[in-house]
Amino acid sequence: MESDALRIGTAEREEAARLLADHFGMGRITPDEYETRVTDAYAAATLGDLRPLFRDLPPPHPGFFGPPPSPMPAYAPPPPVPVPMPYAQYPVPYSYRSKTVAGVLQIVLPFGVGRFYTGQIGLGVLQLFVCMITFGFGALWPIIDGIVLLANGGRDAQGRPLRP
Repeated sequence: MESDALRIGTAEREEAARLLADHFGMGRITPDEYETRVTDAYAAATLGDLRPLFRDLPPPHPGFFGPPPSPMPAYAPPPPVPVPMPYAQYPVPYSYRSKTVAGVLQIVLPFGVGRFYTGQIGLGVLQLFVCMITFGFGALWPIIDGIVLLANGGRDAQGRPLRP
């Protein structure tokens, strides 16, 4: 091979001696073989001089011999997972009742009439009882409720927004 004629340096010799020591530590070579191979490694001048020292040994071999065979295929990232799209937000249909009418009814007739108009019977009855129990002083709640209906709107009994 033409790469066997390449000259090596001290770093390559020391790497070969270190790997031979690893093989010796694992019991793959005898003390006499280790001494002979390390002496030959430090005396080597080319890459071709080092190859025979590792020919009968399993990996690890010096990295400068070439890329080691890859036991596993190269890592390929998994394909992207499709992200489900959120459901389209359909516009909520408006109620056929008006927020202006509900607000004015709450202010002019402050005992829950506006809530009866929107279909929220339970809230209308509660406001009516509060007004009756407090002898009219509880009318403040329906008036404030009417102002809120005029300013922010509201929803009918089915949860649909009141028309502007």
